[in-house]
Amino acid sequence: MASAVAETRIIQAQDDDMKAAVREAVALLAAGEIVALPTETVYGLGADALNPAAVARVFEAKERPAFDPLIVHIGSVKQLDEVAVIPAEIEETVHKLISAFWPGPLTLVLPKTPQIPDLVTSGQPTVAVRQSANKVFRAIGKELGRPIAAPSANRFGRISPTSASAVLKELDGRIPLIVDAGACRDGLESTIVRIESGEKRPEIHILRPGPVTKKELQNFGRVVVEKKRLIDAPEAPGQLASHYAPRTPLLMFDDPREFRAEPGKRYGLLSYKEDPKAGYLGLHDWAVVEALSPGSGKLPEAAVRLFHVMRTLDEAGLDFIVAEPVSDVGLGQAIMDRLRRAATAGD
Repeated sequence: MASAVAETRIIQAQDDDMKAAVREAVALLAAGEIVALPTETVYGLGADALNPAAVARVFEAKERPAFDPLIVHIGSVKQLDEVAVIPAEIEETVHKLISAFWPGPLTLVLPKTPQIPDLVTSGQPTVAVRQSANKVFRAIGKELGRPIAAPSANRFGRISPTSASAVLKELDGRIPLIVDAGACRDGLESTIVRIESGEKRPEIHILRPGPVTKKELQNFGRVVVEKKRLIDAPEAPGQLASHYAPRTPLLMFDDPREFRAEPGKRYGLLSYKEDPKAGYLGLHDWAVVEALSPGSGKLPEAAVRLFHVMRTLDEAGLDFIVAEPVSDVGLGQAIMDRLRRAATAGD
């Protein structure tokens, strides 16, 4: 059980409030505390990545198992050498990816430097590292002058938070401060990749799909989407079979006609765009219907709204949530990955 704090405060970090929020967050992080911070993907629970005691507080607050590694965020590309070693055979590809996607939602898995604590990488010889595009996070990292370990700011396995209020629901009384910079831009955790030299072209292995899509990565090498779901020793965050889950059981079907309602149970529908032609709206007298992209079916909008809609349905007093699939292409692959893992939690 996580240690309690006297109060979890929320401090605004927008416009004129940004400098004060940055100073307060940096002071806590420098003192070995943990702070919820905004990124362009989801809110992260940050700690000084070089301070093992601070990193341990992240695992404690999240009730996260020690075998699940953390992502390390750097303030600038110059800081990468403090965190990771880039093998010569993939150096060109790494720098091309950094040039194209940093700062942004792409995480690279690279051999770690000795100064990264084993707790951060769960004993793995590699570290997952990225540079956030969020201006508040970047300002805090620059002022702190040290890399920040920051998994999503929620309890382990639960729905990732895309707003400060969602963080408060998850971690109230467990952390001292939440830096509020509004809703996250992308709404899905970063794409995580491992790079290998390959015979003819570099191989880019997608360990977790996210906002940077397979199509975008194909410009830099042969892309391999890893399908396996690791149980014991994940190579990177977000590889466990069960993750991103609401408390309410979430169901998915290969065919909507497989759905059978239990008498007396309340069902909610997580719809893609509320299109009757998808075969789900007319299946049942749903207690609640929430759409990811109402009417339009736009994947970027669906990605931004995914965790918010899941949380809304989770708080609606339902017995089950039925998730309608989205197009399993491009950004839709990342959305379907999250939905499948959320559904696996009920297996």
